[in-house]
Amino acid sequence: SVVPSPPPRRRAAVALARVAVRLRRAESAAVAGGAGVSRRAPPSSSPSSGRGVPRRRRAVLAQLPRMWALAEKDLLSGGYRLRDTGQGRHRVQSAPNVGQLMSEVLRRLQAEQGGGWVGSSAVHLGDDDVPNALVWVDKYSQVPRILGPIAHAVSQSTLDSLAAKPGVRGYIVSAFGSAEACRLAVLADFFKHGFDGSGADNFFDAGSCIDGRLTSAWHFCARLSKKPYYPLFQMSGFVGFDGAFGRR
Repeated sequence: SVVPSPPPRRRAAVALARVAVRLRRAESAAVAGGAGVSRRAPPSSSPSSGRGVPRRRRAVLAQLPRMWALAEKDLLSGGYRLRDTGQGRHRVQSAPNVGQLMSEVLRRLQAEQGGGWVGSSAVHLGDDDVPNALVWVDKYSQVPRILGPIAHAVSQSTLDSLAAKPGVRGYIVSAFGSAEACRLAVLADFFKHGFDGSGADNFFDAGSCIDGRLTSAWHFCARLSKKPYYPLFQMSGFVGFDGAFGRR
């Protein structure tokens, strides 16, 4: 007998539940990567305090649980269109609740920035770039996947361990001059090209807008194998930005 498929709302709820699990894992990974930073914002009203991570860096991360709840509200209310967005067939649906929250976060960050905002401040939601709230939330759950392998490869413990091996030390010295110079080369390249607007068809739709900066970061990840420091990543145990693929 043919098992009937669950109703659309049930399928959406199941999908959102899976995303919630991923978000909790992503938040835990990001917090763990912040050397035990508390989930609460620093008590100081300044953008940064002497303890923990500056609030502007955690602005979106701290809102992920609330953003997920609003995404569920947006997905389960109102109509949608199923169409090809250029990234496959997607459920294109407006997300007013998520959009309002992100606009509030953006305004607060711009006020704390005090001028000098670089690039577009557009927030794409319900269009070909970000079809719906679920895609939006999923984009931000990828941040630890991007930063984790990079942070591991350039960490003091990783570089010290590699430099302790004579053959690897010779490679580091000949290619970069020193372990510290190697670390700076990787980080400088990431900060230069990870948010530069690359990876999409035009400046407005990709790297300049808020969510599109993640497009540029993923573009950097896709080109990692072409970088001169890629052997360093391989020697540090890197297998990809999507996990260990079954390795233990």
